[in-house]
Amino acid sequence: MSKDYTSEHLRAELKSLADTLEDVLDTSTEKSKGELDKLRNRAEQALRESRARLSNAGDAISHQTREAAAKADNYVRENPWTGVGIGAAVGVVLGILLARR
Repeated sequence: MSKDYTSEHLRAELKSLADTLEDVLDTSTEKSKGELDKLRNRAEQALRESRARLSNAGDAISHQTREAAAKADNYVRENPWTGVGIGAAVGVVLGILLARR
């Protein structure tokens, strides 16, 4: 299952879930038992689907992070002095930024 999990996609998924749950809460006092059961089932289904999609997105992000870390590790092992230079440059920039506060 190769889906592109962007932050916009995840926001839309969470908004859809929130809208469904909001609909259940807003109309719960006006509906009959049968209608409430339908709304509840719809909300439960939306929650299950959102959990599955978010879990898949988390797995994909975790996999991408591990790949990036492995590539960075390989690069530093092949070019140790470049890695030291990059680390020093990042340290200097962070030091300057933190000293400004």
